[in-house]
Amino acid sequence: MNGVMAAPRAEVVIDLDNLRHNVEYLARLASRAETMVVVKADGYGHGAVEVARAALEAGATWLGSCSLAEALVLRAAGISAPVLSWLDPAGTDYAPGVEAGVDLSVSSLRQLAAVAEAARGVGRPARVHLKIDTGLSRNGSRPDEWGALVEKAAATPEVRVHAVWSHLAVADEIGHPATDAQAERFDDAYREAVAAGLDPIRHLANSAAVLTRPDLHFDLVRPGIAAYGLNPVPEPFDLRPVMTFRSSVALAKRIPAGESVSYGMSWTAKTGTTVALVPVGYADGVPRTLSNRMHVWLAGARRPVVGRVCMDQVVVDCGDDPVAEGDEVVLFGAGTHGEPTAREWADITGTIDYEIVTGMYRPRVTRTYR
Repeated sequence: MNGVMAAPRAEVVIDLDNLRHNVEYLARLASRAETMVVVKADGYGHGAVEVARAALEAGATWLGSCSLAEALVLRAAGISAPVLSWLDPAGTDYAPGVEAGVDLSVSSLRQLAAVAEAARGVGRPARVHLKIDTGLSRNGSRPDEWGALVEKAAATPEVRVHAVWSHLAVADEIGHPATDAQAERFDDAYREAVAAGLDPIRHLANSAAVLTRPDLHFDLVRPGIAAYGLNPVPEPFDLRPVMTFRSSVALAKRIPAGESVSYGMSWTAKTGTTVALVPVGYADGVPRTLSNRMHVWLAGARRPVVGRVCMDQVVVDCGDDPVAEGDEVVLFGAGTHGEPTAREWADITGTIDYEIVTGMYRPRVTRTYR
């Protein structure tokens, strides 16, 4: 993982073989259900279209997007697999989605009316998934409004109710009683939908529930972060990180003892040392809060970043080891060679690895696939 590289100054490398492995693995765990791979936020920063194609090759049968605009990007790329879109603002024109055969999530009578109006305009029924809020208190119908929603949906000829669904709040905390409480509410909502004359499939399981709650797999599972090789639960699973963030040494030089590095002079060399300048910074997704707290993989070893993370660059202390301009620098990757991981960054900065990888979707960061 070292040597001269011909690469952009900031690059994420997406390993589609690892992604295929993860999807195949998750689909086996949920073998009684179909698998929807969530590709929202441009595939969690990995590239929605490329991820979608690889996921479908690996056995996924559905794709999940946050917005209708994201779903239509998949359709424009020629992807015809079922796609669910679930979060758009009031006033959204759903007609392009209905026309493109995108499944639409509905959480209220207002949304149901808007989708039905779009379907009338297009001249074809809309396929919808009715969402019930079972305890996350975000999107989804309130339980006391659910009965009216399912009855109206059953009586609306412009829509076809394909599914009832919800989302779990704490499935990543194994054994948390709230998950069972949500499952009970979900079952109540499903039974109420059936009593209204509907015959929907059910989907509830996110990545954590796919891994740890086979009783909640139902008809369809929705892995997101796990498909990208990042494990949302503390137990080990055979997931392989898909993204590597790398750069190269722009300049290497010796500095004497007593010289300080970067803004604020927050680090001072105790002895003479070689420092390597790496041309990535917080404009490229390296959190400034990692200043003096992060390592990179360079010339076959983990090495500390010293001084403050700048907008465009970081400085690495290499001691007396030889480093050269052009040497590859891995900021995070799979961790199999000792390099830092996205989870390590998240733990240090007090966030989650979801935020780290989606934060790589930036204009100056080149994305390549292998």
